[in-house]
Amino acid sequence: MPEPRDLPIAAAPPPAVIPPHVPVVALADLVMFPKISVPLLLTDPQAQEAVTTAQAAGQIVAFITVKKARPDKKAQPDDMYDVGTACRVREAMKLPDDTMRLLVEGLERVRVSQVVAVGGHLEADVAAWPAPQSAKNDRVEAEMYSVVNQFKEAVSLGAPVPFDVMLVVMNLTDPWQLADLIALNMDFRADEKQAILEAKTTEEKLEKTGLAVARQNKVLKLSRKIQDDTGKELGKMEREMFLREQLKSIEKELGTVGGKSEFDELGAKIEAAGMPDKVKATATKELARLQAMPSFSPEISYVRTYLDWLVGLPWNKKTASEIDIAKAGKILDDDHYGLEKVKERILDYLAVQKLVGRVRGPILCFAGPPGTGKTSIGKSIARSLGRKFVRISLGGVRDEAEIRGFRRTYVGALPGRIIQGIAEAGTKNPVFMLDEIDKLGNDFRGDPSAALLEALDPEQNNEFSDHYLESPFDLSDVLFITTANLLDTVPAPLRDRMEVIEFPGYTEDEKFHIAKGYLIPKAVEANGLAGKKLTFTDNAVRTVIRSWTREAGVRNLERELSTVCRKIARQVAEGKRGHFAVGISDLAKYLGPERFHAAGSEKRDEVGVVTGLAWTEAGGEILRIEAAIMPGSGQLILTGNLGKIMQESAQAAFSYARARSKELGVKVPFHKTSDIHVHVPQGAIPKDGPSAGVAMALALASLVSGRAIRHDVAMTGEVTLRGKVLEIGGVKEKVLAAHRAGMHTVILPKENERDIAEIPKEVRKALRFVYARTMDDVMKTAMMPRAKS
Repeated sequence: MPEPRDLPIAAAPPPAVIPPHVPVVALADLVMFPKISVPLLLTDPQAQEAVTTAQAAGQIVAFITVKKARPDKKAQPDDMYDVGTACRVREAMKLPDDTMRLLVEGLERVRVSQVVAVGGHLEADVAAWPAPQSAKNDRVEAEMYSVVNQFKEAVSLGAPVPFDVMLVVMNLTDPWQLADLIALNMDFRADEKQAILEAKTTEEKLEKTGLAVARQNKVLKLSRKIQDDTGKELGKMEREMFLREQLKSIEKELGTVGGKSEFDELGAKIEAAGMPDKVKATATKELARLQAMPSFSPEISYVRTYLDWLVGLPWNKKTASEIDIAKAGKILDDDHYGLEKVKERILDYLAVQKLVGRVRGPILCFAGPPGTGKTSIGKSIARSLGRKFVRISLGGVRDEAEIRGFRRTYVGALPGRIIQGIAEAGTKNPVFMLDEIDKLGNDFRGDPSAALLEALDPEQNNEFSDHYLESPFDLSDVLFITTANLLDTVPAPLRDRMEVIEFPGYTEDEKFHIAKGYLIPKAVEANGLAGKKLTFTDNAVRTVIRSWTREAGVRNLERELSTVCRKIARQVAEGKRGHFAVGISDLAKYLGPERFHAAGSEKRDEVGVVTGLAWTEAGGEILRIEAAIMPGSGQLILTGNLGKIMQESAQAAFSYARARSKELGVKVPFHKTSDIHVHVPQGAIPKDGPSAGVAMALALASLVSGRAIRHDVAMTGEVTLRGKVLEIGGVKEKVLAAHRAGMHTVILPKENERDIAEIPKEVRKALRFVYARTMDDVMKTAMMPRAKS
């Protein structure tokens, strides 16, 4: 709504009769005065309807100022003053942008007794309240003289008053109209203008006008003084900063600043933040620096951001946490199926924390293949303790500053990820998960894993140093949990600070129960099928596990089940109704052809073909090893993307076969007249390690002796030149892989017999275990008898 100060006095109107009930237009920050014409721009649909209604009925409109505008800009009856101005709308035009332009003529001051909503606009009962007919006296003339002189001074100080209005003011003899015209054309506050409109006597009206003009002059003088003081120092690019400085100085001189200043609020936040004395002293010093800086200094934003971080950190805020072992066990069981040893170890850890009374001891590290529940177990621990959960991913982090923060000398500096996570949690004792700690890298920007040493050391993380804060922060109440797929890439000093809890792969039975109890309900809800009749048969779920997934975890299983749910969701969206039962025969339609053969083993016994077992960071896998003999000069050919250690194992196996050729019944010196080719399929995948030595030696022994290998036997172990079978690692993962592949017998080194206790009971019952000390034990179990000639 534009300022009306550039408007002349209206021509003398004919006497108007004010009806007792008129439409109402509510004005914000504007007051209408009698006997003055003003152009207005209305945007409020409520006000526009009031004008349209009045024009249609040839009525007068009451323009009333609201005391305080509402956020939705819709005026209510209780928001308005009790005195307004009855006006006649001379012109009204609707503009294309849905605003209405008016020319309004003020007629008479009115008292408002009742405002009501009628349809989409407001109407009110009004009564005319004309100006009092009082004769001029010495006091009135003196006040008129004073008001006119102050008005002249305001114009000379730069008050934006149009020249024609100024001429009219100089020649007016009516004190009442003089006050109205000055009030309308100067930058008075709305409450000052309303007080002038509501004056009961001429003396009161002139006195209030004089006070308002005097206040305006004081503001104008201060503005000129500020311009004189700062104009020499400020250039064109600093004009915005100059205006802010003007505002501060004006408010300070007039004492019109409401509430506390920004610096007072910051000081109060520093007092309430609970910082240690040393940190508080630093924050107070920085606040003093901030107050002393000129408003146009570029350093203001850096200092303010730093103080915001300091006051925003939970220096002494803790989440109330009570360790209930029974409750924690129930939550872990509710959220995760299986993982019994993992749960047992976590409950042991929590029991110690309960007895000690605080977080002590090594940091937990969950190590295992993807999709085995490492991250979700961390969330369950936080829920069981009633603490906040914070997770940050360290995968691909190569800059030490990502952990410790950037020093404040850099533009855009921020604290490191640990401090950011604490600030996000809003408490100093969250459960903090550092995910993928084995994926940290290092380069010329530093070693992030070295920066974690202090944070993950319970003996020194009570004063963790972040480069941005430049003040120690206590991390001793944080329960840190790290996760990794492979521990080999974690530096030894960092690994020494952590207690590793192994997450093994799931058995088929565990995957089945996880799918039925967790994955299928989750997929049904996520795909909008909640409440629909959708069921998976048990055989269908097991078939998906065997034929469409082959993994240690359940991530791909979850994807396949979600794929089925999406296909059914599409049918529902297309209008199909009824019960959806997913059976084995439906899987190919939803998921395509089978990706894996359920058995995963050879169909028949063959010469030179052995099933080995391998460990990968994604769990155990079966390893097919093939050997072929051909005429040649005794070369050993190795293919299949084999690593150096695996090639050496093949050489040792070849030497063993040559040394035992007589016992194997080989009469022809094959090492002189033949070449032997050993191949490990899936050549695109790198393979390494010594545990395939037994399988390679058996393949060569089978090849040169002509005895077939049982197709349902899998094996692992390192072999020596003398045929001894040595201990290997990853037994549990390898046995689970053999079970998934449908093997019946697993050959393990004798020293690994103790590791069988970690294997689930249902897997132990399904498999036959043979513990070999030498290759003779292996051949006795895996090789078929020599064919009778």
